[in-house]
Amino acid sequence: MKFSDTALVALVSLAGSVSALSPAEWRSQSIYQVLTDRFARTDGSTTATCNTGDQIYCGGSWQGIINKLDYIQNMGFTAIWISPIVENLSGNSGDGEAYHGYWAQNINAVNSNFGSESDLIALSAALHSRGMYLMVDIVTNHMGYLGCGTCVDYSVFTPFNSQSYYHPFCLIDYNNATSIKVCWEGDNTVSLPDLRTEDLNVLNTFETWISGLASKYSIDGLRVDSAQQVDNAFFPPFQTAAGGMHILGEVFNGDPAYTCPYQQYMSGVLNYPAYFWIIQAFESTSGSISNLVNGINTMKSTCSDTTLLGSFMENHDNARFPSLNSDLSLAKNAIAFTILQDGIPIIYYGQEQHYSGGGVPYDREALWLSGYSTSAPLYTFIASVNQIRNQAIYKDSGYLTYKAYPIYSDSHTIAMRKGNTGYQIIGVFSNLGASGSSYTLTLTSSETGFTASQSLVEVLSCTAYTTDSSGNLAVAMAGGLPRIFYPTAQLTGSGVCSSITGSTSSKSTTTATTTTTSSTACATVTSVAVTFDEKVTTTVGRTIKISGSIAAFGNWDTSAAVSLSASQYTSANPLWFVTLNLAPGAVIQYKYINVNSAGTVTWEADPNHTYTVPATCATAATVSNTWQ
Repeated sequence: MKFSDTALVALVSLAGSVSALSPAEWRSQSIYQVLTDRFARTDGSTTATCNTGDQIYCGGSWQGIINKLDYIQNMGFTAIWISPIVENLSGNSGDGEAYHGYWAQNINAVNSNFGSESDLIALSAALHSRGMYLMVDIVTNHMGYLGCGTCVDYSVFTPFNSQSYYHPFCLIDYNNATSIKVCWEGDNTVSLPDLRTEDLNVLNTFETWISGLASKYSIDGLRVDSAQQVDNAFFPPFQTAAGGMHILGEVFNGDPAYTCPYQQYMSGVLNYPAYFWIIQAFESTSGSISNLVNGINTMKSTCSDTTLLGSFMENHDNARFPSLNSDLSLAKNAIAFTILQDGIPIIYYGQEQHYSGGGVPYDREALWLSGYSTSAPLYTFIASVNQIRNQAIYKDSGYLTYKAYPIYSDSHTIAMRKGNTGYQIIGVFSNLGASGSSYTLTLTSSETGFTASQSLVEVLSCTAYTTDSSGNLAVAMAGGLPRIFYPTAQLTGSGVCSSITGSTSSKSTTTATTTTTSSTACATVTSVAVTFDEKVTTTVGRTIKISGSIAAFGNWDTSAAVSLSASQYTSANPLWFVTLNLAPGAVIQYKYINVNSAGTVTWEADPNHTYTVPATCATAATVSNTWQ
């Protein structure tokens, strides 16, 4: 399937002009990693055979992903990372087929096993219509050849169709830094010809390619395979050519002193050091909590910005956590820690179903065989942890750049704080497992930052807590389960533990609006951060925008209307929202509009909403509506 220069213009226009997300914008995302061939089939089958040991294509597709976006979004994810999209070698071998996508032969064509160009464009558009984002896996280090390293026919590759583009054949010696850069991954069954990424002609070709790819498919971020094997100087101009979008590079090494310096060349890397420590801490009831505590502190002092790293505990290259220990409580602790530590959380498809495949290829099971259960214990658990993270971000943008740190540890427990005072999440994680006894762990006010008699919610069990007169928190531990605490005051109307915090804010269907404000000691206020919440059920391909009587709202020009985010949208709580900085005292008339993928606008009914921006001490306010 060749990328044509003129084909699919209509579909490209439908995908919209979504800009690539900057590294800073990726901080607030939560990523669901999809192995495209194994997630969902176009035909919707939940019984189609897929034996992982066979290492062949099983029929997953881009259209299959589109059909299951509700399944992903209802866990609280705001982005997906999909397998490499380009045409791979065809044929079977002792190493199997190229179902994973890492054996490219033509980077100017899509992998037809996953679908067509139009299918990929449709996936991007479907994500963006939901306020979600697309991260694409790419390979710049090598191509793939079915045969030995000394018998490669370089003419089969596009565009790098000459031996001059490649390093001479040698298999990597990972104890030799030069070998890592200039020798080949793979083996002599499927060889992986190693590109000379230090050469200007190779760099220039990749720059042109990624610029076109990102534009054509409205890609928002990149995961770069085998990043440590690529010439370091390749990445800064490559990331610029990609529009500055965030990159998560794969540097498969557990030493922070080795991994962190790669942030000098690309904005982010996968947090492999923390991966190893998380596994070591929670894989058994005798796991090393101390390694995790020391490691987190080391990463903070070694990496330039831990909040831009990819935080994970499973992926397609590593054995699944339950293959090491099937204890559900241990899995919950490891997952919650992964989502709530610094960085962009990444959950590998199948974690929510407690899949337990071992090393490659057994960690690449077909998800459709699970039946996509949305009542599975880890499905609902992941949704709850994503929900409290999203709420913390929503209430305080500083949460994202606040560096998480251990506040308490013992041989079986680590407690972490992330977030400014009044908005902090305190997580307590244990490796005692499901058979762990019940006990009380007391955390002091100086450790948590909580104040005297402060009302809190433990959001996983929806239990109300109150600190004592000194601000100390007595945490009831049982069954080896994690505990996550957040101030009750920041949860009112959020839908989190509504039995304690109240139902979601009532929404007006008239001109009246429900407004909440937060204020500090009176000072000169030059702008107010007003969040507009709109509850409206939408379908794929539609976007909710706000249009109104002032310039910030487009002066009633629908082409300049402001898009709302659906990052917290669920079928049970169809929330769209946007935060705008507005002048105190400003009087605004506005309406919401529903825009389909073709650009057709539907206005909500009369009358206009009217809102006056607070002109008091308030620095933030929330306006809540429903579609009228």
